Amino acid sequence: MTEAHSVKRQARGRQRIADILDAALALFAQNGYEGTSTNAIAASAGISPGSLYQFFPNKEAIAEALSARLLEQMRAAHSSAFDLAQVTDLTLHELIDRMVDPLIAFNLANPGAKALMANTDLPARLQGAARPLQQAVVDRVAAIIGARFPRLPAAERNLAAMVAVRIVVAMMPPIVAAQGAERNALIAELKKALHGYVLPIEAH
Repeated sequence: MTEAHSVKRQARGRQRIADILDAALALFAQNGYEGTSTNAIAASAGISPGSLYQFFPNKEAIAEALSARLLEQMRAAHSSAFDLAQVTDLTLHELIDRMVDPLIAFNLANPGAKALMANTDLPARLQGAARPLQQAVVDRVAAIIGARFPRLPAAERNLAAMVAVRIVVAMMPPIVAAQGAERNALIAELKKALHGYVLPIEAH
């Protein structure tokens, strides 16, 4: 096999993996994790089940790879939207905008992510595939809260981050499903709820 042929083969393999993950993300959005089969993913990706198994042994492996890809994209979205050094200069409304808007944009661009982030129907044995994605959101929010409230004990900071993220995760499916004025209204209500939750922390 020539070097050029090997490079082309590797490129085809990377594209095939990307196609599989794209298909899985779309089907997770439509049918949920449990409602999606590897055969359906293969069909949506335009390949045979046998070809899919050359890259992924099972659906859990697909979920793990998809979580890793989404995690990278989410970190990029947040890093572009946030400079922790500026957190103390923001009003509380601006802070919440900076926390929430990248998560909303991320979920709108990747509607299937809710099947992994919200963990609504993942069996217990498969929850590990999504945990890094979920934990990364909590860690990021905890870092923001820590920068904003440096005297807040770590345990309280982490708890506040977890609760804030739970609020966002609970509201994300209806926000993604809505459009136009209805979506804007839901986003406004989400931010209002977070403002009410964070305000006592700031006053503490």
